[in-house]
Amino acid sequence: MVISICQAVVTYVLLLWFVRVTDGMPDPAQRDLLMRQEASRQTGGRVALTAAEQKLDAYLHQLKEKEMSAAQFPPALHYFKAKPHIQKSSIFKLLQKMPKGAALHIHSSSLVSVEWLVKNVTYRPHCYICFTWDNSVRFLFSDRQPFPRWDCFYWQLLETLRAKIGDPKGFDNSLMQHLTLFTEDPDGEYPSQDVVWEKFEKAFIAAAGLITHAPVLKDYFYKGLGELQLDNIMYLELRSGLSRTYELDGTIHNKVWTLKTFQEVTKKFIADHPDFLGARIIISVHRALGVSEVKAAVKEAIQLQKDFPDVVAGFDMVGREDSGRTLWYFREALSLPTELGVTLPYFFHAGETDDEGTDVDQNILDALLFNTTRIGHGYALAHHPLAKELSRKRNVAVELCPISNQVLKLVSDLRNHPAAVLMSEGHPMVISSDDPSLFGTTGLSYDFYEAFVGIGGLKANLGTLKELAVNSIRYSSLPAQLKDTGYAMWQRKWDAFIVDQS
Repeated sequence: MVISICQAVVTYVLLLWFVRVTDGMPDPAQRDLLMRQEASRQTGGRVALTAAEQKLDAYLHQLKEKEMSAAQFPPALHYFKAKPHIQKSSIFKLLQKMPKGAALHIHSSSLVSVEWLVKNVTYRPHCYICFTWDNSVRFLFSDRQPFPRWDCFYWQLLETLRAKIGDPKGFDNSLMQHLTLFTEDPDGEYPSQDVVWEKFEKAFIAAAGLITHAPVLKDYFYKGLGELQLDNIMYLELRSGLSRTYELDGTIHNKVWTLKTFQEVTKKFIADHPDFLGARIIISVHRALGVSEVKAAVKEAIQLQKDFPDVVAGFDMVGREDSGRTLWYFREALSLPTELGVTLPYFFHAGETDDEGTDVDQNILDALLFNTTRIGHGYALAHHPLAKELSRKRNVAVELCPISNQVLKLVSDLRNHPAAVLMSEGHPMVISSDDPSLFGTTGLSYDFYEAFVGIGGLKANLGTLKELAVNSIRYSSLPAQLKDTGYAMWQRKWDAFIVDQS
């Protein structure tokens, strides 16, 4: 390690000297050396490829050149318009087959496809629906007619309503519209961040009544793990508020029940699919809460992690940063683990904003001050040189969710995503999908495509993909022994993938 550092320093000094003293026509050999040195710094730039991998890399490069010269370049389009083009892409089809390691940034309320929620869950007996005054819907499973609520004056049994309407396909499509952001006219329907976030949060609330029904939740977790595994993902870290779960008769279960259920379902899934490594939960609370409520949530998370050490990975704060309270606002609550002499790993959303210079923009630095294990999104990180340097030194990875950033209107053309700078510098990074059901994605392949083709550009290669996949295990919350198991499992899958592509 010391030798490699010395070599890097010597090389850097020599390069500076060459750049300084060259007059007239630059030496082509020195130019080549500079280009190689710069390429070595990018994500995957130091990954040594086998002969078979080099062959696949050359093929990928050809495919990428072709897609980048096409009339419509998918990463330059809004994802909702780009999706059909991506699905036809040879690169995308290859990425679907590629073992991608772990998904480290997905929210529990958007884990499973909307189609399954509507075509499976809403067809179950005792499912009621209510249309709200603000053009949204609520669902509730009940063994009797539910009582009116402030937002729901009239509940109807879905089975009866479907029979009356007589157009189940059209009706189901209308329900899906309430549970997803997907639209054929994203620019017209979502003219601003405020508008798209309002629809985003409405969709979460609409899905809650379906997902938190106890029998559904068990099937939901299992289905979610299945959708990830079909996309060649072997491990999940799920952000969840552990919402209270209910039975048909109105009985309410607490968070311990939810964690036990998640643990049992995960064990069953692994028994059914031995090539799946597992799943853990990052307990999340909304940043709209008060300090006292977050204090109570942190204390509860400490206890739940103590009771479920193999299931609870840590703690996070969720919700829109621009309209929510800052991490610094909650400093008393977030300092509790240190004051109590306990460890509660943090996985903070930070920098999911383009409001540079505001208090919210400081969340990036505050996340690092509170020793966050990873940074969720980190969109603003490129504008914070000190925070960027700190995160690199501490090996704090950014959880990059490109489609989410585009759909929520932080960036329109993904070639302009700030993560392009981070990738060119080899910053610690993983790829994830944030809210797949709301964006109409499945697994990680769509986000990998956007990161690889759009953000990474032509210089991102097979080494980039390999490092990003390995990073997902390296920067997971798994203990060292399970990481070793995960690396070995992933390597076997990767080797088989390379053979299949040869």
